Amino acid sequence: MQWSIVSFGTKYHTLALQRKVAPMTRHFGVLIPSTNTTAETELARLPTGYQAHFARLLTSTPGRPFSPSRDDDIDYQSKLLGTARVELVVLIQTSASLFTDDYDAVTTRRMSAAAGVPAITSAQAVGRSLRALGARRIGLVSPYSEEVNAMARRYFADKHGLEIAAFEGFGATESYAIGQLGPENARAAFARINRPDIDAFAVPGGNFPTMASIAAWEREFNKPVVTTNQASVWAMARELGGERIPGFGRLLEQMPAG
Repeated sequence: MQWSIVSFGTKYHTLALQRKVAPMTRHFGVLIPSTNTTAETELARLPTGYQAHFARLLTSTPGRPFSPSRDDDIDYQSKLLGTARVELVVLIQTSASLFTDDYDAVTTRRMSAAAGVPAITSAQAVGRSLRALGARRIGLVSPYSEEVNAMARRYFADKHGLEIAAFEGFGATESYAIGQLGPENARAAFARINRPDIDAFAVPGGNFPTMASIAAWEREFNKPVVTTNQASVWAMARELGGERIPGFGRLLEQMPAG
């Protein structure tokens, strides 16, 4: 009798284990410039339920930093990411969207056509996420050159209705220089430009290491902080179900619709 009770319990436990369903992993594709040395590390911080698959792109204009990547690279790499059955493709190259008015629309169409899934650019993600947080007046802390920073001001105003109320730039002349910046550079800039009428800070640049510092910045300055890689994750997670991701600031903890 004792033996049969133990056997029944073991059998029941085995059946229960068999019925458990493993959590679904959401796979998404990420296009980055060939010079980006940060995005892979930043997105590796995500919970195990999210899996990023990366592909690299060459610049379309050698010698002109931050310019868009080659169209044929975008097409080919998006197609390859599609074979991994990703559910969305995001282009993490915020500066690329600043050069022409129709870049976002044209490029996301190319990405979607090649991969067979929805697509978004990181510039779109930054603008939309700021609006989703209810921000209108922005403190922009940008790593780019003066020329690109001027285009960033126009882009966020014209495409997303955001007013750049305060600004500080680091004047980087190449992507590698952005990768050498640290969180302390952004934090010091926030302190210099912070004022009560700023709704949120924005930090473009997929090669700018920021993800691990966002929550601490928000506690210190008591306002949202949106960065390129964080906003790209928000856009991806909203598309794939909107599950909240703690530890990386209000945008991912609240996961607002937008």
